[in-house]
Order: sequence, then structure tokens, then C-alpha cells
Amino acid sequence: MDKIGVLGLGKVGSLVATLLSSKYEVEGMDRNQPDETFPFKIVKGDVSKDETIREFLKNKQAVVSCLPYFLNIDIARTAADMGVHYFDLTEDVPTLNAIIELSKESKAVMAPQCGLAPGFIGILGAGLYSQFSEFRSVKLRVGALPLHPMGQLGYSFTWSAEGVINEYLNDAEVIHNSQRKMVSSLDDVESININGRQYEAFSTSGGLGTMCETLEGTVDTLNYKTMRYPGHRDAMKLLLYDLQLKNDRKLAKDILNNALPLVDEDIVLVYAAVEGKIDGDLRRKEFSESYRKISLDGKDWRAISWTTACSISAVVDLVSEGKLKNKGFIKQEEIPLEMFLKSHFGAMYETYKDPK
Repeated sequence: MDKIGVLGLGKVGSLVATLLSSKYEVEGMDRNQPDETFPFKIVKGDVSKDETIREFLKNKQAVVSCLPYFLNIDIARTAADMGVHYFDLTEDVPTLNAIIELSKESKAVMAPQCGLAPGFIGILGAGLYSQFSEFRSVKLRVGALPLHPMGQLGYSFTWSAEGVINEYLNDAEVIHNSQRKMVSSLDDVESININGRQYEAFSTSGGLGTMCETLEGTVDTLNYKTMRYPGHRDAMKLLLYDLQLKNDRKLAKDILNNALPLVDEDIVLVYAAVEGKIDGDLRRKEFSESYRKISLDGKDWRAISWTTACSISAVVDLVSEGKLKNKGFIKQEEIPLEMFLKSHFGAMYETYKDPK
């Protein structure tokens, strides 16, 4: 793998292409020409047109989609048909299921959900539970937040507004009392304290990726929750359900984008906890880290951008180096944590930890 295409050059896609261009020949495509200059070739194109995507991919071995979730199925279908390795950041469950089906006939890798959550959080959770001879609970939590919250929502859209609304409205898959089931997002609220600061966490869809299928029959409790500042969940329930904006996602997106300006200072929180037995003793292992913006080659990158970008770049790189399989579907929890963190891009999670 030496030629890689990156579709979508927004907050995350431009950094994915920048990182990968340090090792590979990268070409990016977006419907708009970016205002900034980047160290890779950029072409303008309508990514919703199949003929445009086929022309873009004809001389490439891999494509990384950093597009909104609703565009990914068509991109994945074209990649599978052309035998091009496919990677994306989607949290959307129907998109995941469609790509799983495509992977059964594909001669290349199909690896969706390679971002932060789903993505790194699944690799991390598997890295913890693999240390146990038996385990009873796996709890995964991620928050991408403004460092200095304002207003009742205490939030800023540091990534796709469509994606946030999607994960708030779609049901979440969990394992509860050893049973795999669907639960309502925005429910099952809990309080969590990290580094002396209080947050709330609640169910949202997509964060577990394929882990419920992987762990069905082996664990009593498995769930993923999004972390926010206290009060955010109640405000979103009011907006989406009491005011019925759940029935008009475009209007909800427009209102929230207008109300919540982008901030330069953000923080990403990652927490995972596994309980079970190690050598016959009941144990609990935890991971808790936070990440802030960093500077790379003279440019500042928000925490959500680089934590997402380095995760998908690491998976692409591991496939290219032959350390992961080169055909079919890749589950995030199949990727060894130690290998991931030692990889060229995954090591950023160790290098740029927020000092406590």
C-alpha cells in the first residue's frame, strides 16, 4: 500500500491526510478547496457521484472516508467492488451492518469505525479485558468537550453535528444481565468524576461497534456512554423530544450549529473499566486519560481532531505493514492494544497525554 485517498478534508480528514502523507503518497478530495495549504495533493469533486469516486480510486490501494456517515455506504460499496482497502470513522450502526455484508465478498480490507469512539475505545477495552481469565463487566466512556463550558448545554460541535444528533437519537446496543439488547440513547444517566471534575455520562448509539457481538455469552454487563458536563443531557432531551426536533434532524442540526460556536480549546476524556478475575482473584482494571490540543508542524489541532485522526491513521498503517489481516472485515477489538500504542501513529496517545 503506497497510494491512499482521503475523502472529506474537514477538521479530522485534513489531519488524517497530513499524518498519512508523512509515510504514503496521499491525495485528498473535498467538494470545496480548503483555505489552508497542506502537504498533500488536493482535488475538488462531488463525493456523492460514483463516477467521481471511481476515477479518484483507480490508482489507489486504500481509501479513508472522513465524510458524514450517510455517504459511507456508497463509498464502501465502490471500494469493495474495486478491491480497494476501505476505512472510515462512522458511528452509524446501519452503515456498519451494510459494510459487514460488503466485506463478505470483498477482496480487500473493510474497516469501519476506526476513530475515537467507536475505534480506540474498543481497542482499549479489549486490551483491558484480555488480561482477565473471566470478566463480568466492561464499561467504556468517552467525552469530547470544550475545555471551558458555557451555557446549559456546555458543548461545542468539535466534530459532525449530524453524527452527534444521530448517536443521541438512535438506540444503543448493550449487554445487560448477560442479555444483548437495545436501549434508548440519552438514558441511564450516571455521575462520573475524572481528575476532580464532575461529568455526567449517558447511553449513546454506536460507541461499542461490534463488541456486543464479540462478547455475547461471556460478560454480564457491557455498555458505552458519552460524557458531558452536567445538565447537557436534560437540555438535549428537551430539544429533541419535548420540542419534537427528533422528527427534523436537519432543523436540529441548524439550530445547534448556530447556537454552539466552535472553540479552539477542547478536551477529550477517555475512561474504561473492566471487572473480573485474574488468577482467581476478583480485580478491577481502569484506564483514565485526558487529551488537549497539540501543535504539529506549526499548526494547532483540537483534541478531538488528533485523537480521531491518529487512531484511523494507525489502523491504515498497521494494515499496510501486514500486522493486521489484508482482506475482509476488521473489528476494532481484534487490534492488539500494545501493537496499536507502539505503532507510528497510535503512539500519539502515549506522547500527548494530558499531564495530571
